[in-house]
Amino acid sequence: MKIVFASTPSQEEKICELVGYIYSNIFPLYFTDEEINRFEKLKILHTSKQHFEEFSTLKDAFQVMASIQTLISILESHQLDDQYEAIFNKNAANLHDFGLFFPFEFEQFAEAKSMKNTVLSIYTKADNQLLI
Repeated sequence: MKIVFASTPSQEEKICELVGYIYSNIFPLYFTDEEINRFEKLKILHTSKQHFEEFSTLKDAFQVMASIQTLISILESHQLDDQYEAIFNKNAANLHDFGLFFPFEFEQFAEAKSMKNTVLSIYTKADNQLLI
């Protein structure tokens, strides 16, 4: 008999939170609002109930979270050095193995970072809020 621990609802929430973080903090650093809007329509990193059933064990959910967090760490670094490319590709492939659509290559982010000058985006969270 083998005992398998199921993923928890808090892990599923954390995965959704990490995906939201990518859309609001990472993608605006590299892509225009039109491109990010297209990513949403293409359901990039979209999680559904079926996805959570596919990574329903604790181990699987942790692998997905770790892969997303690793990609975030790489993409938040000041310089996208070639030393990160293998790690990026491994974690992107891991997400693909779990059924998450992440069709990017490391070079796309390196090129996008050098081309994008402004950080103003409708996808970024506001730094402050006006209380009325």
